[in-house]
Amino acid sequence: MGLDPERKAEIIQEFRINEKDTGSVEVQIALLTARIRHLTEHLKKHPKDYHSRRGLMKMVGRRRKLIKHLRKKKPEVYKELIEKLGLRK
Repeated sequence: MGLDPERKAEIIQEFRINEKDTGSVEVQIALLTARIRHLTEHLKKHPKDYHSRRGLMKMVGRRRKLIKHLRKKKPEVYKELIEKLGLRK
C-alpha cells in the first residue's frame, strides 16, 4: 500500500525545485520518507509481516543512497532537507 494521491501531491508540492519537478532527489527522499513512516506504523501493528519488512529495508537502503548522493553534491540542500524531514538527530 503506497501513499494516497493527495498526500503524494502535497509532498511533491512542498519539496519540488520548480513547477514541473516530480523526480528530483529531494522529492524522492521526501516520498520515500513518507512511505517508510507509513510502513513502520503498519509493522508496529503486524510484527510478523516479513514481506513488508523486506520492502521497508529496501526503501531505507534506497533512501540512504539518495541522501548520500545529495550530501556529496549539494551539502546545503542536504542540511535543509534533513532538518525539514527530521531524519538525523
